[in-house]
Order: sequence, then structure tokens, then C-alpha cells
Amino acid sequence: MNYRWIRLGKRLLGYASLSLLAVWTLLPFGWMVAVSLMPSGAASTYPVPLWPDAPTLAQYTALFAQFHMARYLANSLLLAGSITLGALLLNAMAGYAFAMLHFRGKDALLRLLLMALLIPMHITILPLFLMLRAVGLINTYLGVILPNLASVLGIFLMYQFMRTLPLSLIEAARMDGASEFQIFWRVALPLSRPMLVSVGMLTFLGSWNDFLWPLVVLTQHTHYTLPVALANLAGEHIQDIELMMAGSVVTLMPVLLLFLVLQRFYIPVLFRSGLAG
Repeated sequence: MNYRWIRLGKRLLGYASLSLLAVWTLLPFGWMVAVSLMPSGAASTYPVPLWPDAPTLAQYTALFAQFHMARYLANSLLLAGSITLGALLLNAMAGYAFAMLHFRGKDALLRLLLMALLIPMHITILPLFLMLRAVGLINTYLGVILPNLASVLGIFLMYQFMRTLPLSLIEAARMDGASEFQIFWRVALPLSRPMLVSVGMLTFLGSWNDFLWPLVVLTQHTHYTLPVALANLAGEHIQDIELMMAGSVVTLMPVLLLFLVLQRFYIPVLFRSGLAG
């Protein structure tokens, strides 16, 4: 009996600790939302209010009416969506090739790709920029999309997942005369839907939050993405804390909602892919 109460006490203590940790983690986000609903100058008073006395949407109205936030939001959606769709197709095709096909040098090529994970992204920026400038893709959406259409991490995750697919289905499709692309499209891809969701979300989050590469490639302000536009806005209105918080909320909310909707696919599949032999 005492042992049961001890177990119950430990469980309640664990839940209480996790709840406090969750509140502590969400506190900055909650305060960011609260500040975005304050009138200009309210967050600069002392003591700093935790919640506005009279919440207002004036900061959000200013963002979309005066600072063209809708255009930057559309740019981010276009670029992140295009990169995600293209990366899903290319990463899945490469993962299928490494997992299901046999060709000379496959293991060496896979090791070489994994070694590329050790190379810092900043080292590749200058060569990529020079290549894109040579073909006239600077200050274009295509210049942002092309270098991100495939990633080593995405290929590796798809490879790890497709290794777990039943080989009997693949062999049966081959015996029925299906081509490799038909097998990939009609058999492997539908079975890989959970990993596709996970890789797609990782790619979308990375593209949405990417600041450095769009900043380097896009030179015209009408092409800016939300992170670049927000940084530019902060440089011009650094004292307007409420406006900056409203811009941060607009930037954060789409990816937060996406994560909440898709987390039931995202977390279990990533653990599975990481532990697969």
C-alpha cells in the first residue's frame, strides 16, 4: 500500500515539474504576444506590464498597412512551400535509390554525403553565390530555392526509413513488371508518408526561418522573406518594441501551428529513423 502511494507521489511530482517547466518555456512567448497587443510605448514603462490594460491590434494593422507585411508573408510561403515540395521529391528519390537499388559505389557515395554534414553552411555561401551570379539568379526566388531543393539530412532520413519497408512488396512489384519509378511512386512513397510528413516539416521550418541565405541572395526589398523584413524593420524602428513583437508573432505563428498539427507524425518517426539499424 505504501509503495503504491510512493509511486503516485512520484508521478504527481513529475507531472508538476513538467508543468512548471512548460509554463517557464511558454512564458517568453506569452509575454511577446502580450506586448504585441500594447499601444506604442507601453512596454517601455516601469514596471513593465505583463498584460495590456486595453489590448489593441494597432501594431498588427500598422505591419500590414504601412510595412507591407502581407507581401513578405506571401514571399515566405512561396519560397518555403516550393522548397518543401521540391525537397520532398528529390530527397525521397535519393533515399529510395540508396535503400533499394544496387549500384557501384553506393556505400562510398553515401559516406561522402554524410561527411558533408560536417561542413559548416557558411563555408558554402560564397561558392554558391558566385555560381548563382554567373547564371543570373541573384535577386530571384529561384536563387533561393535551387540550393535548398535537396539536403543531406533529408536524404539520410528517407534512406533510413525506406530501409525498413518490406522488401517483399518491392520484389513483387518488380516481378509484375513495374519500373523502378513506378515502384517508387506507387509503393515506396505511400508507405513512407509518415517520414515524408516529418521531412517536409523539417524542411519547411528550416526554409521559413532561414535568414542568412535570403539576405545574401535577395537584394530587392519586395522579394524579402519575413525574417529578413523583420530584421530590416528592427533596424529602422528599434525603439518600437510593440511593433517588433507583433512582427515576431506574425513570423512565428504559421510554423507553430504547423508543428502542433503535425507533431504526432514528427516526433515518433524521427525517433524511429534515428534508432533504425
